[in-house]
Amino acid sequence: MGHDIRYISRIAIKSHALMDFVTEWMEVQLPTLDVTHEYWTMYFDGSIMAPGLGARVVLISPNGSRLRYSIRLYFLASNNTMEYKALINGLCIAIELGATWLYVHSNSELVVDQFMKESSCKSRLMVAYCQEVRKPEDKFQGIELHYVPRKDNDAADFIAKIGC
Repeated sequence: MGHDIRYISRIAIKSHALMDFVTEWMEVQLPTLDVTHEYWTMYFDGSIMAPGLGARVVLISPNGSRLRYSIRLYFLASNNTMEYKALINGLCIAIELGATWLYVHSNSELVVDQFMKESSCKSRLMVAYCQEVRKPEDKFQGIELHYVPRKDNDAADFIAKIGC
């Protein structure tokens, strides 16, 4: 005689349950994507040239739009003071425009070094300006300040030389 073979149907795992498991497992296993931040770029310059003292700022949005700002000051000031005024006003404008990531370029090596804490401020006035420029710093998620030679700071240098 033969073998006694009986067929018993088994309860199958539903296919969607298996797919749910695989999907959940894959989400955990996938590496997190590197989020690219949309940086704004700012150039600033100060001028003590006639017809008046001025601080100028050029902001470039992530999509390439150039926004130019010119600030006229009605008091006597040094070139370093003008540079700090340009930086302070530029940071405030960038915040108002919604910039949270900012590359800043200046041809004022002194201001850049003092901001980056590579150089100490010698006068009380420069200490006060350095402290003032740090106030809006916490409004940014990322900010970098770089020294550029005057020839590479054409955008801000040009508007710094024209009158307000």
